[in-house]
Amino acid sequence: MSSPSDTDKTNDAARRRRRRSNSLLLVLAVGFLVFGAAAGALYYALRPEVLRIAVGPPGSDDHKVVEAMADAFASESRTVRLSPIKADGAVESLALLRAGKADLAVGRGDLDMPADAQTVATLRKNFVVLWAPSGLAGKASKRKHAPKIKEIADLAGHRVGVIGRTPANAAFLRVILSASGVQADKVAIMHFGTDHIEELARDPTLDAFMAVGPLDSKITSDAIAATTRVRGAPKFLAIETSEAIALKHPRYESEEIPPGVFNADPAWPDDKVETVSVSHLIVARKTLSEATVAAFFRQLFAVRQAIARQVPGAAHITKPDTEKDAELPVHRGAAAVIEGNERSFLDRYGDYFWFALLLLSAIGSAGAWLRRYLNRDEREENTSHRNRLLAMVSSARTAETNQELLALQREADAIIAETLESYDDAAIEEEELAAFGLVLELLNHAIVERRAALQRGPLEPVRGAAVGHSLPPRG
Repeated sequence: MSSPSDTDKTNDAARRRRRRSNSLLLVLAVGFLVFGAAAGALYYALRPEVLRIAVGPPGSDDHKVVEAMADAFASESRTVRLSPIKADGAVESLALLRAGKADLAVGRGDLDMPADAQTVATLRKNFVVLWAPSGLAGKASKRKHAPKIKEIADLAGHRVGVIGRTPANAAFLRVILSASGVQADKVAIMHFGTDHIEELARDPTLDAFMAVGPLDSKITSDAIAATTRVRGAPKFLAIETSEAIALKHPRYESEEIPPGVFNADPAWPDDKVETVSVSHLIVARKTLSEATVAAFFRQLFAVRQAIARQVPGAAHITKPDTEKDAELPVHRGAAAVIEGNERSFLDRYGDYFWFALLLLSAIGSAGAWLRRYLNRDEREENTSHRNRLLAMVSSARTAETNQELLALQREADAIIAETLESYDDAAIEEEELAAFGLVLELLNHAIVERRAALQRGPLEPVRGAAVGHSLPPRG
């Protein structure tokens, strides 16, 4: 039959094994939690950012450039991807940005922008080209016809054919007319689609023409050539108030059309012509992350030349002017890259690292407290063992036989075994083990001293008796 002490020892051993198993499961759970958090953070940090960019209409130069840009980003960029969203035009693209359905949008600078829109890059610059036909000379006449429209002031009471059906072009023309001293309601405006150039050239009711586009635009060059073939050589109209327009309307810029840009022989125009321009912009909402916009901006100009080989219009992509007092400010992400003061990784996320360290410290403290809480029974048992050793010190000093000392030594061995097992399970700390060692050393000294005393004990009476027999009797 097993004794009660053996049963208690078996129960204690089983309890310690359960605690050891629970501690191991706790460590594994914490390890998996930390690994999962680290893996999630790494995935989030390394995954490409997908930006939705609204552009339109489908098939336009802007749409072709954005499609080529998205393909280039997909093959070369690890941080940014583009997802084009087709829109009916620039107005609709900006509406998608305003509604939060797009992260970026391509829009003309003189359109109604969202209140929080900011410039990321200039996609192209559109120049206003105004010209009037000189009329075809008769076969018998050797003199060239003089155009009846020689300057913008002469447009009053006449009709102007505007290429492009967007209302923005008509609004642009009215700004030019007003700045040139011409009442806008005195000039009739007729819109023609980009695919109706021949119809525009053959309309005899039109006295002047207007195109808005890049200087190398095929549409503008074809329109000038068509009107020249049907109506005579072009007379280009200078916008002499271009600087005043740019001053009053920051969305416009004063420009010059260089001679011969539309045709070399004969030169169209034959001299530089003062005009105004408006930019097509890639815009983003102010709330879009600075780091995201900076990454997009860097990647855009890294692949610009590759895009230009596929779509020539991409060659017009330029950086926005951060020093100009523009009506539409430059996004802080693009401005940081342009000005060379982009914040580093530690600058952006240093606060988060400090917070993470504090959080890990708090988690460590909480884990230590939890471990102490789960091991409180074993710590109490260790204290009980230490108190028992102190009591055994007193018992060792008053032991009468070596058998009692041997029993105390055996009990101490059992306590040592349990204590070391608890230490291996991290149930007690080194400080507690050191205190236990001091008490154990005290017990060992008491046992050794008492055993030596017991060994000397039987000899002392014999010596006393011998001494007594050798003494002479007292008289």
